[in-house]
Amino acid sequence: MRQIFTLSILLLVTCGLRAQTGRPTAAQQVWHEREFYLFLHFGPNTFTDKEWGHGDESESLFNPTQLDCEQWCRIAKAAGARGLIITAKHHDGFCLWPSAYSTHTVRESPWKNGKGDVLAELSAACRKHGLVLGFYLSPWDRNHPQYGTPEYNDVYVNTMTELMTRYGKLFEFWWDGANGEGPNGKRQVYDFKRFEKVAAKLQPKAVIFSDIGPGCRWVGNENGLVGETNWGTLDTAGFTRGAGGPPYDSLFHGNFNGKTWIPAECDVSIRPGWFYHKEEDEKVKTPEQLMHIWLNSVGHGANLLLNVPPDRRGLIHENDSAALMQFAALRRQYFGKNLVADAQVQTGPRKQPKLHDGKPETASELLWKKGDVITVQWKQPQQLRYVQLKEYLPEGNNVTNFVIDIWDAEAKTYRQVGASTSIGPRKMITLPENTRSDQIRVRLLGARRAKVRLAEIEVF
Repeated sequence: MRQIFTLSILLLVTCGLRAQTGRPTAAQQVWHEREFYLFLHFGPNTFTDKEWGHGDESESLFNPTQLDCEQWCRIAKAAGARGLIITAKHHDGFCLWPSAYSTHTVRESPWKNGKGDVLAELSAACRKHGLVLGFYLSPWDRNHPQYGTPEYNDVYVNTMTELMTRYGKLFEFWWDGANGEGPNGKRQVYDFKRFEKVAAKLQPKAVIFSDIGPGCRWVGNENGLVGETNWGTLDTAGFTRGAGGPPYDSLFHGNFNGKTWIPAECDVSIRPGWFYHKEEDEKVKTPEQLMHIWLNSVGHGANLLLNVPPDRRGLIHENDSAALMQFAALRRQYFGKNLVADAQVQTGPRKQPKLHDGKPETASELLWKKGDVITVQWKQPQQLRYVQLKEYLPEGNNVTNFVIDIWDAEAKTYRQVGASTSIGPRKMITLPENTRSDQIRVRLLGARRAKVRLAEIEVF
């Protein structure tokens, strides 16, 4: 298997210069900078212990006793998350806002005597705490009587319009690929082309998630992991959302010669399930498990969407909050100080101070041929564990192959300690434990184009 993988990389390097690939839009570049945000699965399932409701649940079930969207935002911000995406409507059809196009909403519930609007409260809390907001709006609706008819596409567009015009700017909009039967036993033929046009008109800067984007893609699993080789481009011709989506390998790795920039987003729940279940209170992922996910999602150039479901009170549970705080503490411990700040960085004889100035936009001034070596040198040996590289994002993925060496003072030679393929928005390489040296270098061995632009190099 390793030989096959190596051969594949050599083929990529050989053919890469002829590749024509997509580049991220301005909105996608901003989206990449978000890196990590929370998912909030909340609705009737919270009160029934179901994962997929049937749509016949009584609206009276929805009655959180202490709902506090500011608590959600305070915890998200303390955890280092930069936004929140909530299930405005899951497959059961229950709307967390008083939609004019459904009778299965918070308006029909006892919560706040039918006068409440979860989305309005969350939108206000996000603005107050400086977080971005996104919505999940399932096209499948197991409650609506028009589901399975052409008229339902009008209903969906109308509900989507409510979400996109009432609650301010959205950074992401989520389309689940599920497509089951409605209350009339029929399945819906979704008019996604129309949905896309409406979304582009009403929220042009919102990145749309689905198996085929167009803004970002599912990675083919719900474990929070993406391939170490992760191209931001994807070919979508001939594929559809849901059952007709691209094969797992394409979702997990992207397509090297993909036509369109549709980067990966890794979704995973902090608990075994997506909605809150009391019996899972002691099954919350540990900080160490979350760090493993982080390194294999954010560290591989994807964004991480971590589900933290509010409980029946309408609060993030204490166990979930504790795990998030400890996870944030681990990240501060591991990545709190960029050692390159105290080092000299150069390519050949040229010093490169802008490679570690914390300003990715200055990378446009840094240009060198592939095959050059980037050297980071300190006055004294350092304990080294992680190296993170970032390409100049407006140009997308360019690097196809690189290795990392350290200077071995005892052997008086360089020794390879890491290697990988794609970089794109960022690539984190974990070095062997107890790696110590006063010099580290990155050798760029392959690229699509003859010249490479890197934005940052960080060492922790």
